[in-house]
Formats: sequence, C-alpha cells, structure tokens
Amino acid sequence: MQNIVIIGAGPAGLTAGLELLRRAPDRFSVTILEASGALGGISRTVNAGGDRMDIGGHRFFSKDARVNAFWESLLPTQGAPALDDRLLGRQKPLAPGGPDPEQTDRVMLVRDRVSRIYYGGKFFDYPISVKPQTFRNLGLARTVRAGLGYFGACLRKRPETSLENFYINRFGRPLYEMFFEDYTEKLWGRHPSAISADWGAQRVKGLSVLRVLQNALGLSKTKETSLIEQFRYPKFGPGQLWEQAAAEFTARGGRLCKNCRVTGLEVRDGRLCTVRAADGGAERAFPADFVLSSMPLCDLVAALTGVAVPPAVAQAAAGLPYRDFVTVGLLVPRLRQKNETAHKALGTLVPDCWIYVQDRSVRLGRVQIFNNWSPYMVRDVQNTVFVGLEYFCREHDAFWNTSDADLAEAGRRDLVRIGLLDADAKVLKSHCERVEKAYPAYFDTYAQLPCIREFLDRLGNLYCIGRNGQHRYNNMDHSMLTAFAACDGILQGNPDKTAVWSVNTEKAYHESTEAHA
Repeated sequence: MQNIVIIGAGPAGLTAGLELLRRAPDRFSVTILEASGALGGISRTVNAGGDRMDIGGHRFFSKDARVNAFWESLLPTQGAPALDDRLLGRQKPLAPGGPDPEQTDRVMLVRDRVSRIYYGGKFFDYPISVKPQTFRNLGLARTVRAGLGYFGACLRKRPETSLENFYINRFGRPLYEMFFEDYTEKLWGRHPSAISADWGAQRVKGLSVLRVLQNALGLSKTKETSLIEQFRYPKFGPGQLWEQAAAEFTARGGRLCKNCRVTGLEVRDGRLCTVRAADGGAERAFPADFVLSSMPLCDLVAALTGVAVPPAVAQAAAGLPYRDFVTVGLLVPRLRQKNETAHKALGTLVPDCWIYVQDRSVRLGRVQIFNNWSPYMVRDVQNTVFVGLEYFCREHDAFWNTSDADLAEAGRRDLVRIGLLDADAKVLKSHCERVEKAYPAYFDTYAQLPCIREFLDRLGNLYCIGRNGQHRYNNMDHSMLTAFAACDGILQGNPDKTAVWSVNTEKAYHESTEAHA
C-alpha cells in the first residue's frame, strides 16, 4: 500500500483525499496534515455563538460536471421554497452552543445572486447593468462621460501590461475609475497599474461592457459566469460541505491530523520521501510515496531538505506576495438601507449577498450580509442582521494587530459613514477573524513563478494543488479541479504535471466569480 501525504485540509486537500479513497480504497494509505484546527481553509464557516460567518463568501456554481457531482454527493440540492418556513418563523431558531438540531439537514439551497457596488451613496448592480436606475444613479454628465470613455477604449486598445490597462480596455477609463480603481487598490495595497493583467484574465476573463449589453439584449449564446442569476449554497455555510467531506474521508480510513504544521520535506534521489510536521510539542515524520501540497509555495520551497534549491528559485519563492484580510462580524437589529429591488421575498432587508464599497473615506472593502446567503446562518433571522465587514491588510501590520474591540468599533463607524447603519444603532455582538495568505498576489516576484514551477516539477512525486499551492487566485472549484488532475496522474501513473497546472488558464469560467471575490 502506497503512502499519500496531503498538506492542507482546504477544498483541494479534502477533495484529493476523498477522491483517492473513493477510487482506490485498497491501494493507498492517505494522511491529510492541517496546520490549523479548522477544515475548509478560506472556505470554512465560523460559528460565532450560533450566528455563522462565511470567510470571504463562496458561491457554489460550476460548469464542470465532475465538480458538481462531487458537491451533490456530499450535500444534495434543495430548492428555494424550502427556505419559506425559516423566513416566516415557523421553525425553531438555532440553539446557541452545542449541536444544532437542524445540522442533520445536509442540503444545498438554491440562492439568488445579488451583489452591488456602493458608490457615491448609491447602489449599482455588479456587474453594471443596462437599466434606467443605473443611468439615474450616474446622472447625465457621468453617463455621457462613461459612454465616451468606453467607445474611446474600443478605438484605442492599450497594451495589457497591467491590471489597470486590462480594465480600461474592457470598460473605459471613467467606469474603471468609478467602479474598479479604488476597490482594487484597497484589496491589494497596490495601484492597479502595478499589478499584472494575469489577475484580471483569471477573474473577469470575457466580461466587458459589450458582453453586458449582449446579455441584456439576449444576443449572447452563452452567459458569463459573473452574470449568473442563481447559485447553490450549503444550508449552514460552505464549511458544512467540507466537514462532510472530512467525515467521509475518515470513515473510509483516511487519517486527518489537525494542528499539524509541516516543518520539513525530505528529498532523496529526486523524490520526496518524508514529510515532517510539528504536532503540539513533538515532531512527527510521515513517509510519503506521493505528496500533494496546498501550502504556500514560499513555505514549501523553504521547507525542502536534501536537494539543492537554486538561489534564483529560493529568492523568487521567498518574494511571492500575499494579501491578508480581517473579517469583522457585527450582529445588529437592522440596516438603515431598505430593500428597493425586485427581490421582495426578503422583505425589507437589502437583498445583497455582498456589497463592494467604492468609497475612499473608509478602509472597508466589502460587506457580506449572512442572512441573505442562508437564513440558517443567523440564529434570530427575524429580528437581527449579521454582517461581515472585510478589510484587507498585511499580516502583523498595525491593522492586523488592532484589538477585536477596536476593530468592531471601526467597522460600526464605517457602516455609519457610508449610510448602511444608523448612528445610534446598537451592536448586539461582534466577532473578528484574521486570515493569513488569503489572496496570492500578482506583483513582486510573481513573474518568476515559471522558474519555481519548473524546479518543483522535477520532484516526480510532488503535486502542487489549490490556491496557495500554485500561487494562483483560483476559485473553489478550480482548486478542486487541480486535486482531480493530481489524483488522475497518480492513479494513471502519469508523472506529467501539465494538467494540474493548466487549471484556470483557459478562457472559460468554472465557478461563479466576482471580480474581487
């Protein structure tokens, strides 16, 4: 029996572990090493005293049949009408602490996709829609300026040497400045002119003003994924699905080691032979015939022993940039803004899953409304609103080190400043989550990624999977597809890693993606 060691219990790691045991249960002994005590990576769900937080927001939508089948095997889909009882208060609220009585309802809910940009004190559809309200919000002068800017961009294409030029080519400078420039700089801590266009190619791909018009007029034969109208979502948040995957993995004989941080990877004769990890105060050694790694590439290269790492590779890996973020959860009685959309089923609450904040007066980047992802995320969904405020930063900078109480107060002030919360509104509860290396960034030594890949691919039994494992801003289903490709290679005895690295390099979408999700 061959030993498989998987580093990381996020979507890529758990998918790979379960896939190997489903397809070849008698061939492999599979161990997953997870540095934290949580499952799902950035796709986890945090239970804050009965109210749940989704870290980053995750929509379950994919054009890949294999991904959809995997999700469906863990949590079958249940239609939107099933929400009515909870929304109308005909079911018991979730009990704080202890096991949830409704946790046995392992289902995916069908949700409406609503995301908007908050700019100039007004809501704009995201992506920008061709509706009368859009033009009313913009006003005549800005509408004319935006139109002229777009047609100017059509006539004079810029070389796509930066993310700024990528956006301007598709939307024109005025719309770029209104709806992309400020948020992007908040997200990355760099101006879009200093960020590679590769990020835009992965995240917004075919989306443009022209494509929005084609979809609005019914002239497009295909719908861009950023324009989808519905998606699936686990009843108790994305972490529910990955907890279910982990349960099946261990039931099939897999070994899952939490709080087990990898400290070293030993190489012998061009192959990894042992993975060392710190487990509490002790170090453990795990023999490995194959290693699937979703740990950050900078840490992976630094942990290698028994092989000479070229200085250029070591320097490039050490310089790979990341963006960290803090989510501040605030439970409030209500929001100031009312529902003035066609989504009347949600009553008076604004229907957005998340709101992008294009406002230079606040550091706040994005607001999630957990009630709208699933009413089961909020213990008292009738009388309270649970929001997640996303702030982007660097690990251990001043903002990262701010106390939870001060973060909660800063979040409350930002909501008041942009008009989403009354000045005298009471915060009933707060909870903060800090996420390190959440977003692989596309600047600094990112351009040298091919040399890192070339070196790592020489280790024949190493497969780099997932978002951080490839330093690629992959969506959840992209991470799963890298895991499937790695499993295929192992099961078929194919050492070529091309299929693993090729995920999300084509021009078609897989998962529902927002430009900055």
